[in-house]
Amino acid sequence: MVEHLSAMLGLLGVLSLLCQWLGWKLRLPAILPLLLCGLILGPMLGFLNPDAIFGDLLFPIISLGVAIILFEGALTLNFKEIQEHGRMVINLVTFGTLITWAIISAATHWIIGFNWELSLLFGSLVVVTGPTVIVPMLRSIRPNARIANILRWEGIVIDPIGALLAVLVFEYIAVAADPTQHVLHALGYMLGAGLGLGALAGYLVGQILRRELLPHYLKNTAVLTIMLGVFVGSNIIQEESGLLTVTVMGIWLANMKGVFVDDIIEFKETLTVLLISALFILLAARLNSDALFSLGWEGLLLLAVVMFVARPVSVWLCSLGSNIANPDRWFLSWLAPRGIVAAAVSSLFAIKLERLGTPNAELIVPLVFLIIIGTVVSQSLTAGAWARFLGVASVSPQGFLIFGGSKFAREIAKVLMKRQINVIISDNNWDNIRLARMDNIPVYFGNPTSEHAQNHMDMTGIGRLLVLSPYRQFNPLVSYHYQDYFGKNRVYGLNNNDVSSARHQLSEDYLKRLCLFGDNVSYARLATTMAKGGVIKVTNITDNFSLADLKQRYGEGALPLMYLQGKKVHVITDQTQEVPAGIELIFLLTAEAVTNGQAPSAEESGDQSVAIK
Repeated sequence: MVEHLSAMLGLLGVLSLLCQWLGWKLRLPAILPLLLCGLILGPMLGFLNPDAIFGDLLFPIISLGVAIILFEGALTLNFKEIQEHGRMVINLVTFGTLITWAIISAATHWIIGFNWELSLLFGSLVVVTGPTVIVPMLRSIRPNARIANILRWEGIVIDPIGALLAVLVFEYIAVAADPTQHVLHALGYMLGAGLGLGALAGYLVGQILRRELLPHYLKNTAVLTIMLGVFVGSNIIQEESGLLTVTVMGIWLANMKGVFVDDIIEFKETLTVLLISALFILLAARLNSDALFSLGWEGLLLLAVVMFVARPVSVWLCSLGSNIANPDRWFLSWLAPRGIVAAAVSSLFAIKLERLGTPNAELIVPLVFLIIIGTVVSQSLTAGAWARFLGVASVSPQGFLIFGGSKFAREIAKVLMKRQINVIISDNNWDNIRLARMDNIPVYFGNPTSEHAQNHMDMTGIGRLLVLSPYRQFNPLVSYHYQDYFGKNRVYGLNNNDVSSARHQLSEDYLKRLCLFGDNVSYARLATTMAKGGVIKVTNITDNFSLADLKQRYGEGALPLMYLQGKKVHVITDQTQEVPAGIELIFLLTAEAVTNGQAPSAEESGDQSVAIK
């Protein structure tokens, strides 16, 4: 039995990794291959039976897994960030959530026949979209900046809000099902334990992190351990209050001044990728196919209400008085796929409600999975065509993600931004990030390959990567990560390789891409030039003033970097290549060239160049 359990756990890990890789490779939400895998192994083949394999351990596994998922989601709910991302996002995660909840709950009661308590619980479960399904869709669809920002931040923020709403509704049902207790009295205890203990735990953990009472290598493990301990302790103090407690704890930490949770979030992301994947396969394998098909036309009608009534009504009411164009509203009305959080939380609640003897509790999970399958599959297949039909899909992205925030990178970013080219600078060095922020350059502080970066970086209009950092060991990781995101020919790196050291030599495939600005251009050369007073200039290349004329005037002191032709930006990778007339050339000029050569004419001045409209 022990060997069989070990084998199944190992198999779950391998299948989880395979499904995540398949979703990444196909640029689809990982939930689709995970769902398909669980359905094939469970209801179809009968190979994976979670209840028989795990027995009494299944409920604790799901319970602890959901607690970690909700805590990780709550850590991203920063109220300040909500305010910074516009009125539409605030409306969608507040009024929009209530509108969607009300419509779905009423439809569930009248169409499926659930009582009002169970209908309200189901409605609260399926208001959540989530970044794990939204972000992969946005990558492939590439809508305009306004739509992408709204959908991305809605998915991030609504995760913990929807989960908190579902927890509150469930707790009301749980205490109402106990005839020995007064409902309001028991609910008061539940809320008191959850809100009070969650706030207290969040404050104490925040103080530990703020005062640095733990060594760095123990912080992530300690926070996870404390959170699980608080979850179990809360349930002991007041049954069923643990989920509310950890959600409040995460929200408190996310909004506590002087507490940086980015490292914790990144650690939780690594854990939750495997945890969510394995959990979702288990949940899909437990799905009763007969119950799913028994929903019949009533289930399909409810799905239609969710997609064609609840979401459009919510979007249009939330956008009243805003300057959002009608095509944007129609696109927002269509894209709202449900994700893993809804599946995980609904499965946990269904088990608990079945133990309480709640009528129709066994239909909660099939109904939630029907909504997930319907929204994810239909919207994944049609959202791209819908965006093109409405004219809200962005054109070929010309912007740059720049890894490394040196002075050279910041100056390049400022030149591009003046010409309406989107730029993001990412760096692990806080001083570089701070200086970039002072120049009003969009930044991301942290690891640009993390899931947190994928969810929080606004990649709208960004289609290429420039690796301009001195981190030789980290540069290849960033390059390999984004070559699959942008394409191999849209990732550029500086030739910083030290071929004299065999242990630091890199693959030939990677070395071929180290041609940014030319084979002999390194980070050291650019940094030294800027430190000695070098400047980045822009000039118009015309029939009367060619690139050869520029090189004749400044000699080796001028280094062409890139040029703008119409609305397209071309990166120079070979210093011998010719550039056409009628373009704007961006080049680096050494201090000696400025001093010894002729001063740039009005035509060559970056301030006088014609900006790209």
